[in-house]
Amino acid sequence: MSKRRISVSGILSLALIGTFCLGSCLLAVGYLEINRRTEAAFGSPTHALDPIQRLRLSTQLLYQADHLLEPTDEFGDLAPFEIELGESPPAIATRLESTGLIPNAQAFITYLKYTGLDTSLQAGNYSLSPAVTPVDLAHILQDATPSEVTLSILSGWRMEEVAATIPTSGLEITPDEFLLAASSPAQQGITLPYFPEGSSLEGFLYPASYRIPRQTTAKELISFLLEAFNSRLSLEILDGLHAQGLDVYQAVTLASIVEREAVVAEEMPMIASVFLNRLAIGMALEADSTVQYARGFNQEQNTWWTNPLSGRDLQFDSPYNTYLYAGLPPGPIANPGSRALRAVAFPAQSPYYYFRATCDDSGRHTFSETFDEHLGKACQ
Repeated sequence: MSKRRISVSGILSLALIGTFCLGSCLLAVGYLEINRRTEAAFGSPTHALDPIQRLRLSTQLLYQADHLLEPTDEFGDLAPFEIELGESPPAIATRLESTGLIPNAQAFITYLKYTGLDTSLQAGNYSLSPAVTPVDLAHILQDATPSEVTLSILSGWRMEEVAATIPTSGLEITPDEFLLAASSPAQQGITLPYFPEGSSLEGFLYPASYRIPRQTTAKELISFLLEAFNSRLSLEILDGLHAQGLDVYQAVTLASIVEREAVVAEEMPMIASVFLNRLAIGMALEADSTVQYARGFNQEQNTWWTNPLSGRDLQFDSPYNTYLYAGLPPGPIANPGSRALRAVAFPAQSPYYYFRATCDDSGRHTFSETFDEHLGKACQ
């Protein structure tokens, strides 16, 4: 009887051990399968998770997959979104959900914890879209560096000034790369019908603010700026330039001088009329801005536009010095805006051949028909 009891007891023990082992195997297989499916859908987890944490987050991710792997709105537009310094991941997720960028803040937090991305969200300004899946959005928030940058070109800047502002815009182009491309457009495969052979793009880098992909190359930037210029060259403007007896290159050259000489924009048509009147009789333009361009960078003043000019400066021998050489200089001296170009196409009708700055520091000018009248308006 005792032997029988031992036999039954042993069998029960073996059964219990077998059940335990089988259960353990099933749990292990289940654990591995959950991890495999989660990794297949969401990638590898952070190494900071222990097995229990990984299992819990993996199970939640599989349950919340629809809230993470599909965009909230496939046709949604970009919207600005700012992450403040020190803002917590739950607060960020809540705001993302409230603005319609993600469908479920808790699912988003689960993914961040699973991947470890919750520790590396970057403060900054973003442009986010609900057409991006929450998983992709989590990775976007790891880098506040925008994919597009703003490049602003001011009216009256010369090429070197445009080049100098490029590094501050965030474009991955060096000033030297830009200047090389702008100085030799033909070598970049860029040709325009109104460009004299061998000319640079001075004058045709249209002043405006542009949103440009950060990865834009120097050649692509040059092409983009030229397209902007061409888009402003309407038939009305072309007809106006033709009426003044100017081709496009000559007109841009004169407009660049008007741009640099005018301080008050509304005076541009009158200043253009003075220069056109001078050209009509073969009189020298005598524009200080052309001498400034010829002289180049002034180390002492730290500017490309020396002011004031000395008598010696006015004798600087250069084809751009319109005190020494009559007619238009060989090319533009800066990049004029649309108002200067329009002033050349549609100048004021005036009898004036002279202008000078008023004495009240307003930036305005007085205009005269004769040189004696011009001298009489000098500041005392």
